[in-house]
Amino acid sequence: MQHQARARQVLAIESAALRAVGRQLNQSFDQAVEWIIQALQQRGKVVVVGIGKSGNIGRKIAATFTSTGTTSVLLDAVDALHGDLGVINEGDVVLALSYSGETDELLNLLPALKRLAGKLIAMTGGLRSTLARHSDLVLNSKVPREACPFNLAPTASTTAMLALGDALAITIMEARGFKKPQYARYHPAGAIGRALLLTVADVMRTGDRNPVCPAHASVRDALLIMTRAKAGSVAVVNPSGRLVGVFTDGDLRRHMAQDAGLMERPISEVMTRRPITVRSDALAAEAVRIFDLRNIDDLIAVNARRQPVGMVDLQDLPKLKLV
Repeated sequence: MQHQARARQVLAIESAALRAVGRQLNQSFDQAVEWIIQALQQRGKVVVVGIGKSGNIGRKIAATFTSTGTTSVLLDAVDALHGDLGVINEGDVVLALSYSGETDELLNLLPALKRLAGKLIAMTGGLRSTLARHSDLVLNSKVPREACPFNLAPTASTTAMLALGDALAITIMEARGFKKPQYARYHPAGAIGRALLLTVADVMRTGDRNPVCPAHASVRDALLIMTRAKAGSVAVVNPSGRLVGVFTDGDLRRHMAQDAGLMERPISEVMTRRPITVRSDALAAEAVRIFDLRNIDDLIAVNARRQPVGMVDLQDLPKLKLV
């Protein structure tokens, strides 16, 4: 319990740090957003500069920028002194990270950064530091204290920098009208890409694998259609082709126990009315959500006229890595 108590203290300190940074936001944040948007409109980018722990945080900030449509690169302060300054082009915005604002390697870069970059933005807790004085703009990341018992190891301060970088990236993303389809293009692989790119139409069974029968068909005929489709259910439609019900393997077992003449009865008498459906143009992730909420094995995909155009089988989703 003593360890848990200390962990809660650390989390409380870091939570307080984030609240403090939120209170410190001012017009400088607005200006930073505008400068970065202007640079992007002129085909520029954000160059994130840092070293040590700040460099590690800078790597994540640059990655978040890039994945949300803000072109960005990470520049290590030491490597920059040995030729990597070539990544900076005229019109780029440099975001320099140093909590103290007095990091030697970064200060040695200041003349070159001022000469090469369009704008220099400092993210620092040292508002009177050398870095702050020589920057065009300062984003205040000062925190009340570190979580380290000696108030030395970067803990709360790096959390604050990371969160402030996230706030900057997401604000720019929304200000530029960056949408889900664009986000998906930057994440073509993995669960994010699949969730944002695949629609129900991409994963549903169609043609001979989509079992559909008219409401006047017998249960026997409906079962033959299900068997040919190798499916566990069949969509039932009215004369205009609109969905009116569904009949499943489970329905068959329940009715057979009490109805000797089941096979010759019209499917409309034993089907489940108002079945659960999903639009074929919905994201595949929506089908996954429905399967999670409902105890079903098959999901009927319908078009705008509520005509069954496909069947999503729960067993297909693991193969598509959607669940």
